[in-house]
Amino acid sequence: MAVFEGSVLEEARTIIGRYPEGRSRSAVMPLLYLAQSEQGQVTRDGLQEVAGLLDLTTAEVEAVATFYSMYRLQPTGEHLVNVCTNLACMLRGGKDVYEAAHEATGIPHGGEVSEDGLFTVHEEECLGVCDFAPAVQIDFANFDAVSPKHIRELVAAIRAGETPEPSRGPTMQSFRHASRVLAGLEDSVAEPEGAA
Repeated sequence: MAVFEGSVLEEARTIIGRYPEGRSRSAVMPLLYLAQSEQGQVTRDGLQEVAGLLDLTTAEVEAVATFYSMYRLQPTGEHLVNVCTNLACMLRGGKDVYEAAHEATGIPHGGEVSEDGLFTVHEEECLGVCDFAPAVQIDFANFDAVSPKHIRELVAAIRAGETPEPSRGPTMQSFRHASRVLAGLEDSVAEPEGAA
């Protein structure tokens, strides 16, 4: 089954059209986000189709997708919880937050997706906000000075159907929604599906 077909193929062409002629390879990152928004991960088919659209090799596209941690190459829950455990965050309790995230979501270490399909927990090398340690991103939205208790509250809120307000930056409805925003195809404050 094709990743880029119908309206999604049109969106891909719109993304490519943002770049000057001869510079279409610059569209690789937003196209990877688009593929991720469609499948909840970047699959082998997605890598191949992005390569075909940009006249690149699959290896060139895969090199980008494997370099950046925001591209998920394995199944991902509806919400992606990234917990920073780099030095500043670790010194301020990041490992405890990471453990609490696993407990709250019910995902064992080595697991990818919670049984209910809602969560993936990922240990992030660095979220780049050391002065707000320990830092967490949920669907790429930033949460500062997160404690184990706070991460449990955030997970509980999401399970209750709420969208927690980030410390700064835009609110994201889900991992797939965040991927569409990062592809430049949707506003960050788009209303959830079914909203009038």
